[in-house]
Amino acid sequence: MADTLISRMFHQIDQADWTELATCFHPEVIYERPGYEPLVGLDRLMRFYRDERAIVESHHTLDEVLRVAESGAAWGQVVGRLVTGVAFDLQFAEIYRFTDGLVAVRRSYFFTPAV
Repeated sequence: MADTLISRMFHQIDQADWTELATCFHPEVIYERPGYEPLVGLDRLMRFYRDERAIVESHHTLDEVLRVAESGAAWGQVVGRLVTGVAFDLQFAEIYRFTDGLVAVRRSYFFTPAV
């Protein structure tokens, strides 16, 4: 079920458990995230989490997770600390496509005030 998979994915991210996190994604996953070229393939995605991610500490709170067939969405809040030591608090939304019960496409959006 998507809500369990998505909740587990965010839990593994917050725990920095990259081995378990990898089990949430399809081998040909595509992750689109603001500020990055699309991350294509499980190896590339896991290299991002292990070696490149600017966040060293995070806690995600999900407000809602929805799923209709092989598509889904989630939104909520993430608080944490960057590698620079700066604290952050952001609202986010994501959309998903699932293949074989795993996340095959993930697109992240972050709320920033326009003014």
